[in-house]
Amino acid sequence: MNTFTKKVMSVGEMASGAKLTVPVYSFVSENASGPNVYIQANMHGAEVQGNAVIFQLLELLQHCRLNANITLVPYANPVACNHKNGEYTLGRFDPITGVNWNRMYHFDESVIEPFSQNYIDATEEDINNDFRALMLNEIEQKLDHNIFGLTTGQRIAYQLQRLAYQADIVLDLHTGPISSKHLYCPEYAQASANYFDIPHTLLIPNDFDGAMDEATFCPWWSLQQAFEKQGRKFTMGQGLFNKESFTVELGSQEQIDLDVAKDDAVSILAYLHYKGVISNDEYQPQAMTRYACYLNDYKALYSPMGGMVDYLAEFGEVLAAGEPLARILRMDNYGDGEALHYVSLDKPVIPILHFASASVNQGTELYKVFYNYFELPES
Repeated sequence: MNTFTKKVMSVGEMASGAKLTVPVYSFVSENASGPNVYIQANMHGAEVQGNAVIFQLLELLQHCRLNANITLVPYANPVACNHKNGEYTLGRFDPITGVNWNRMYHFDESVIEPFSQNYIDATEEDINNDFRALMLNEIEQKLDHNIFGLTTGQRIAYQLQRLAYQADIVLDLHTGPISSKHLYCPEYAQASANYFDIPHTLLIPNDFDGAMDEATFCPWWSLQQAFEKQGRKFTMGQGLFNKESFTVELGSQEQIDLDVAKDDAVSILAYLHYKGVISNDEYQPQAMTRYACYLNDYKALYSPMGGMVDYLAEFGEVLAAGEPLARILRMDNYGDGEALHYVSLDKPVIPILHFASASVNQGTELYKVFYNYFELPES
């Protein structure tokens, strides 16, 4: 029998004194032998499809046989999802500091080496428990003992991170502007990408750059590397170091589709079945060709001129060299110049997302594409 609970977590206060709150849903398994899971959505204000996916997960998980505890947090950033300007949601950056909401998480790599030296001969259980306690203490110190205070974004991020640090698997649900589905996957966890029903995977370095996925896998990766330097070898993604974190890009912002969200929830459950979190054998990944590229080869194409853009390239399909991604309309040139300008590349690419508006300035990011892509080998 699984226990389901809901609580409301306060993550800050408005100028009026009104509380900023976040709902937290938890399934606690009576047989918690598998890796625990944390899933959040809507850290960026316009990226709302993840809330629909969490709804569908809540519905489906009530009928699953759980081998682990699962925590789900929709509306993770109440400031961002309420940051409207007319009919648009602007909540990608903290409006006070200008910092990306998803670049405020904490990881201090200086704590890794001393810990590995002190625990070089410790049991795996002690390493797991005490390192997790160290990571949680780092966050508690940031939240409760910072004499100079925290920004709004840091306070929200650290409280979410405190929840995430109690899990072994972390999924951060996002969307793009106008986008196909794709997965940000740490390089060491490449094999796991085959268990999501997502055809495009970005393999990211095992380094910290401020995002939630990095904040939750990088400490364990760094610890594994530190142990290895001292002659004690662990394999990341297995045993003690069975820790994985992903940013799951669910399509386009500013809209939800509950039917597609159910497909996305089923995709996540297929991955969770592979990891031993659930025992329901009906959740299996779909057979599909999955493409990947390394983060350095995920290229942004910037507009060579201002104008009105007709986006031509289909998402997820290989676009041959020389084929146009877009055409730009310049009505100011009509009658005495070229009104249409085509934009193409000299190498095959896979378009993944494009700018949300047809109206662009010179230098606007038009598309992001997989440049040196390859097929993911089957696991």
